[in-house]
Amino acid sequence: MWAAIKARLRRAPGSDAPETGTAPDPSTSGPRPSTASPPQKDRPFTTDPGRSHDELFTEGFLGRKIREATVDEVFDDLEIVLLQSDVALPVVDRMRKNLRRDLAGRKLRLGVDAEEAIRTSLSRSVRSILDRPSVDLAALVRAQAEKPYVILFVGVNGTGKTTTLAKLAGWLRAQGLTSVIAAGDTFRAGAIEQLLVHGERLGVRVIRQKEGSDPAAVAFDAVDHARAKKVDVVLVDTAGRQHTNDNLIEEAKKIRRVVKPSLTIFVGDALSGHDVVEQAREFDAAIGFDGLILTKLDADVKGGSALSLTFITKKPILFVGTGQGYDDLRPFDPEWMVERLFAEGTSG
Repeated sequence: MWAAIKARLRRAPGSDAPETGTAPDPSTSGPRPSTASPPQKDRPFTTDPGRSHDELFTEGFLGRKIREATVDEVFDDLEIVLLQSDVALPVVDRMRKNLRRDLAGRKLRLGVDAEEAIRTSLSRSVRSILDRPSVDLAALVRAQAEKPYVILFVGVNGTGKTTTLAKLAGWLRAQGLTSVIAAGDTFRAGAIEQLLVHGERLGVRVIRQKEGSDPAAVAFDAVDHARAKKVDVVLVDTAGRQHTNDNLIEEAKKIRRVVKPSLTIFVGDALSGHDVVEQAREFDAAIGFDGLILTKLDADVKGGSALSLTFITKKPILFVGTGQGYDDLRPFDPEWMVERLFAEGTSG
């Protein structure tokens, strides 16, 4: 995302560099020697970029004051990139407010260009949006006295929900926890077969009934089996359903009533852009969920979906999918996401 923002800044009318975002200090007048820094090579952005936010500014006489009008002009240009990067409008508005708070009326130190100040401010804003209490799923499972710990998966068709469930089974196994899978998508024989393949590869039992059976009954059987065999976790798959499909939404509600899940997870596709935000909002209103898993993040060069989902739903991202293998599911790390969004040389 940062590469696209930087390119937009440098295409700004009347400027060939990010100095667009600065103005002369009104406390001085008349000609004066240029204090602009010599061109610098791009340096990789890390979670510790070298200078803190406050180190970019000065209260002394020397420095270049940034006018509030200039900040708004710069952000008008940035807004286009953010929206194209799948950042929802309410998130864009929050980032504008944060940028104005951080930059307007302040003086940049000599040797600091506007590009660095903008990147630092935006990355700070992203951190604040992604800042949610972390969820240690393995610890939650171990802390629950009465087993099994039941996790219900919901989401629309084509998000990789079933594969993500299998990946989580593999992750739980790596944490020393046992699991069983409930094949609750009884509307598609292919979904049951897919889970059987995953279960065989992972060494995880799959509880199923014939195609067309009551999904709630399948989930109940899986919980009953886990309780009898002292299995730690039940992973309940459900049919991929559009948030506008009332019949399937009611089916999901029935599953929740029957098995009373400890955790309900919405699985969203990072490549769905703004659609995934609306899907999550509607699912939360209709069914309710506790956290999110964002799939296909390895192929998402824009990165706005994670920001938008966290801000709009106020729910934490628990895991992200970064590939096709069983090991390609990682607990979500906000710092990793910030570094990914603001890395130099990335596309998007």
